[in-house]
Amino acid sequence: MIWVVIFLVILALILIPQWWTQHILKKHSKERSDFPGTGGEFAQHLIKKEALNCQLETTDMGDHYDPVAKTVRLLEPNMNGKSLTAVVVAAHEVGHAIQHKEHMPLFMLRGPLAKLAFWIEKIAQIALLTTPVFLSFIPAVAKLSLIVAIVGMLASTLVHVVTLPVEFNASFSKALPILERGGYLNSKDLKSAHRILLACALTYVSAALASLLNVWRWLRFIRR
Repeated sequence: MIWVVIFLVILALILIPQWWTQHILKKHSKERSDFPGTGGEFAQHLIKKEALNCQLETTDMGDHYDPVAKTVRLLEPNMNGKSLTAVVVAAHEVGHAIQHKEHMPLFMLRGPLAKLAFWIEKIAQIALLTTPVFLSFIPAVAKLSLIVAIVGMLASTLVHVVTLPVEFNASFSKALPILERGGYLNSKDLKSAHRILLACALTYVSAALASLLNVWRWLRFIRR
């Protein structure tokens, strides 16, 4: 019974932040006639102001900063929208570009770590697919392949753990101070901006918890 309770608590910790994040981003996505520019224009302004050597592009793959291409990429509503969400998300992604410029250790580690985790996960997926086959004929090998699969999941979890402080730094040590010092938002919008930035960071908290939950499930299976 205790394991069921723990599972439900972790599941709630995963789903509630996801729901809250979507609610906050949608709530502040309404067009604002009082804003002088779009999220993309604000991002371009910050790129110039911070003397960043990076480009700006529209994407359909989610708002992000690509350190390899040195490009801030924004979803179309955030690139061309005049909303609080668009402006704040733009500041957050430019925050990652600033981290790159400053060679923030965890930011610089995240890229190579993510690439390594990608290949480890590929191997883990193959191991997971072959586990049922070995389970029928060679149980000992099946357990070994399952352990390999779990190592792959742990690699993904490690990437999420490294990502968390990077995201919080981009939100609260980069984007929020920029918005405050620049006087871009009034006091009411700044409070809402804080919630939006927290929502951006919480998506990675949910991802880390989901990854840990998946590892825990498979560890319980091995112990049987």
